[in-house]
Amino acid sequence: MHMNKFFITALCLGTSLTIPQAQAEQNKPLKVCAAENEMPYSNKAGEGFENKLAELVGKALGRKIEYLTWSDPRYYIRDTLDKGLCDVAMGVDKGDPRVLTTQLYYRSGYVFISREADKLNLENWDSEALRKAQRIAFVPGTPPEVMMKAIGRYNDMFNYSQELVGFKSARNQYIKYETSKLVSEISSGHAEIAALWGPSAARYVKASTTPLVMTMIPDNNVRADGQKVDFHFSTSMGVRKNDPTLLAQLNKVIEDNRNEITELLEEEGVPLVAEPDAP
Repeated sequence: MHMNKFFITALCLGTSLTIPQAQAEQNKPLKVCAAENEMPYSNKAGEGFENKLAELVGKALGRKIEYLTWSDPRYYIRDTLDKGLCDVAMGVDKGDPRVLTTQLYYRSGYVFISREADKLNLENWDSEALRKAQRIAFVPGTPPEVMMKAIGRYNDMFNYSQELVGFKSARNQYIKYETSKLVSEISSGHAEIAALWGPSAARYVKASTTPLVMTMIPDNNVRADGQKVDFHFSTSMGVRKNDPTLLAQLNKVIEDNRNEITELLEEEGVPLVAEPDAP
């Protein structure tokens, strides 16, 4: 499970068991379990792109949106979805074993971010620019960390990586890295390269006053022991395992509104990749 996908919005919807009940549910608000501060996905002010996606789903189902916020991304499925406080989680990995997942509504990947003026040739993890860079920003616990170890640059960056911690909770030491801060490291020239999850970085790359370049990292990476390291992921909505009816409704919403969903993601600047051919 790659770490960024814990920073997500969850969307709530009433379960319909009978026809009269389904009609009653139609008038109820759609309760969205959303992160109170996990931008660019969601915040209390509803400014994240997952907030916009939730609004789109609510509109498609003819339901008003209400938000319930959570603060700890590690346990939000257990503490919200599983307890019935909400019924849909937006932004989960397709096939997440904790839930039933819809068809994907987008596929993206990790990107290299650099300054346009530097004209760095960053095709893959073998790129010379990665060997020469003084500072490379990445989030521990994500695929880029694995590849930093594989190319022998992890130890060089250890102290720098500790400087990038944006937040540490008192309880259980939940550590958070702010993507906006990591992107600003590149804008300011403090670091030459960042390797970040594209959807979390796109908004800040777009807003940077220093022109930046996002380069999609190919999905063919192999760690030191020869095992493949995934860099592209498909994003779905998740529902409780006992709720296939809702799953079917959401699959229809995704199918019917695919163009609008893609437009919303492109407006955000999210780099999209094609779905791989089914095996």
